[in-house]
Amino acid sequence: MSIFISLSSFGAHEVRRHGQPWFARLCHQAGADGVEIRAELLRGEPGECAELAAVVRDTGLRCVYSCPDMLWRAGGDLDRAALDAALDYAGALGATVLKMSIGAFSAQSAAGLAALSNRLDASDVELLIENDQTVDAGTLHALGRFYQAADAEGLDLGMTFDIGNWHWVGECPMQAAREFAHRVRYVHCKGVQRQPGRWVAVPLQDSAAPWRAIMRAMPRPLPAAIEYPLAGEDLLGVTRAAVRGLRELEHQL
Repeated sequence: MSIFISLSSFGAHEVRRHGQPWFARLCHQAGADGVEIRAELLRGEPGECAELAAVVRDTGLRCVYSCPDMLWRAGGDLDRAALDAALDYAGALGATVLKMSIGAFSAQSAAGLAALSNRLDASDVELLIENDQTVDAGTLHALGRFYQAADAEGLDLGMTFDIGNWHWVGECPMQAAREFAHRVRYVHCKGVQRQPGRWVAVPLQDSAAPWRAIMRAMPRPLPAAIEYPLAGEDLLGVTRAAVRGLRELEHQL
């Protein structure tokens, strides 16, 4: 298993303060195989993309680019500008994978699938669809309808399976694993616990979700990302322990 770390795990405030290049280097020092760069945490500074690309190149880290822009707008049209911008930025980073959500895909959206297919054919970056925390793009029904339409178009799209996100939309992650496992190419290892009025992300071993059964249902080996809070005075030690712990858990499956 290749271990990635989503840089959002370090907290939005800290990541914006230090910058994602700093955290990417820390992940490399902690023994991670890759990092997930987050578009929403970019600081917008000149040279930021070039610095991130240099870190990825110099450390040999694998890179996933996560973009929060939705593929389909509220009206059901493919957001080609958002797709183009995300693919271009991923390519500039040296990322091999772009992660996005489907957004407001509907029965009227199928016409955009051909355009999506053509755009992806012209790129070296692989697009993976994530189950997010919205009803439009994170439920079994929404994703099942999308993949049925994509299959009919001959569009082979893999999936980023976020173990924890199913809870935010009231879905059973085990049922989702049974339905989508054959499509999964990247896993977000986010455990969950219920607190008054909300779900919170926690390490897998502290999770209320049946994560072992979910992971066993997945094709293996798969790249897996840590996406739960990493914090502490010895942040390198905390991160190193998280990477080591996920490797050990994988051997126990």
